[in-house]
Amino acid sequence: MSSRCVALALAGLVPLLAACEPDRTVAPRALPSTPAQIVNGTPDIANTYSNVGAFIVKVPNGQIFPICSGTLIAPTAFLTAGHCTAFFESLGAGFTAYVSFRNVIAWGAKTDATTLASLIPVTDVITNPSFNRSQSNSGDIGLLILASAPAGLTPATLPTLGLLDELNEKNGLKNATFTVAGYGLQDRIVGGGQPFFTDANPVTRGFAFESFNALNNGYLRLSQNPSTGDGGACFGDSGGPNFLSVGGQQILVAITITGDAVCRATNVVYRLDIPTAQEFLAANLP
Repeated sequence: MSSRCVALALAGLVPLLAACEPDRTVAPRALPSTPAQIVNGTPDIANTYSNVGAFIVKVPNGQIFPICSGTLIAPTAFLTAGHCTAFFESLGAGFTAYVSFRNVIAWGAKTDATTLASLIPVTDVITNPSFNRSQSNSGDIGLLILASAPAGLTPATLPTLGLLDELNEKNGLKNATFTVAGYGLQDRIVGGGQPFFTDANPVTRGFAFESFNALNNGYLRLSQNPSTGDGGACFGDSGGPNFLSVGGQQILVAITITGDAVCRATNVVYRLDIPTAQEFLAANLP
């Protein structure tokens, strides 16, 4: 079990329905030489999703660990999940928060000078005071306020109020393709022992394409079933973006929150076009 998986398990991070399994105790027969990032996805080597970053925690010994993902939505505002910010706030003294927008991040024992130089200090960690465990609308949203604006990055575009409802009423979501991105665990390996997720170090920002499943008041459910050609999110992708192209413009419509334990069926994402999300952002964006 890797040190990052230990951190994720302690945090209870994505997916919330399962903790990291101790699946590194039995070595597989073979590892893929270039594991896909996200799940059934693609490493973002071209830096296409450059405004997607990692929520980094530096531990007292100076090593860093990506615990969640997120997106720049204003010059000094980084959007992530409320359960990620709440976890950081529970750590206490000695742990510091940063964001990195590098598309390749070395962590743990491989923490290096290049990665450390990319870290942007976080001056304020904000968890939605309405964050709860409701299945209908959890309010699972948080913000990291950055000490400085990252150079050369354009913040993501947020949706208008009720955008997904409007599209759904016009049957505009049925065949829509969503893009998920983040720094989480990668493909699940089976055979030769207990199944496990690959956990690259350095980890590359990855992306994958998902299809529409369902919509309710608080959540958008997206298929990440590989049998239908979909990819998706896994542990560590919490807070990361789910983009949808609307009228030729890429819109950040939701953030990854939870899913199934083996990261093969559904990505459950928190809607950003609903009043509770937009009220939190309006009250807290710098």
